Amino acid sequence: MIHESHRYLAYMLRLWQVGKGQDLIWCASLESPHTGERRGFASLEALFKFLEEQTQAEETAAGAAEARRE
Repeated sequence: MIHESHRYLAYMLRLWQVGKGQDLIWCASLESPHTGERRGFASLEALFKFLEEQTQAEETAAGAAEARRE
């Protein structure tokens, strides 16, 4: 029997540029439609790091759930 997983993460992404001297940098925020929680990021690198951490946490949780089913 094949167990299909339907886990997902959903966020509303907002991006904007701000001036830093003569350079413009991208900032971002993510909002969870489930909880309304909003997180801000001062750089795209910080946003990507957060998303990597969230997806790794999902993979770890999925592996633990699968192990309990076996």
